[in-house]
Amino acid sequence: MIKNIIFDFDGVIVDSEVLVSKAFAKYFSKIDYAITEEKFYKYAGKKTVEVIDLLSAKYQIQNKEKFTNEIFEIVSEVYSKDLKLVDGAKDYIIKSERNHFIGSNSNKDRILDGLKIVGLDKTFLSDQVYSFDMVQRPKPDPDIYLKVLNDNSLDREETVIIEDSGVGVKAATEAKVRVFGLTAGKHWYSNREKNELFDNGALNVFSDYESLGKAIEEL
Repeated sequence: MIKNIIFDFDGVIVDSEVLVSKAFAKYFSKIDYAITEEKFYKYAGKKTVEVIDLLSAKYQIQNKEKFTNEIFEIVSEVYSKDLKLVDGAKDYIIKSERNHFIGSNSNKDRILDGLKIVGLDKTFLSDQVYSFDMVQRPKPDPDIYLKVLNDNSLDREETVIIEDSGVGVKAATEAKVRVFGLTAGKHWYSNREKNELFDNGALNVFSDYESLGKAIEEL
């Protein structure tokens, strides 16, 4: 029986991956690169600074500090204005009587701000939120999930992790906790290949919280 659920944050609870992709597309349009938002969806799950490193190398951006500052400025602007919940997330979380935690590659302040924006700040208290800045190594290493397990004395057999990216699924698998993939976020457009989640160890992948909830009940 599952008593504990650890949720990733971006793309699982809040539909923020599309906002980060929008920020990158907006930046590149300013420097005369016509790149659609969808092209950045493949970076979902990675820390934004890691994506900046990858894109700086790929597009030979010389002034990475300026690039970083502008991206975070755009992200901050769209995040506060456009952040929404993933469809079905709030209803599922509020009705669930299990112990809930967040394990994310975002920093803690950003997660807490996001929870406040979408009205879940009373549902997830600060000590239920775990972020990359609390551990030595972010996902795909398992440190975040291991810290949640150890700090709260959670039994792995009574715990499941919900993830939306290969990076996150790999971290959960390395932590030896069962993990389901969720593709309810808008960055999972209709023809995006879900093998990214299966190949990294997801038990199954669901496109909505209703079917995910039923699968959790059966564990």
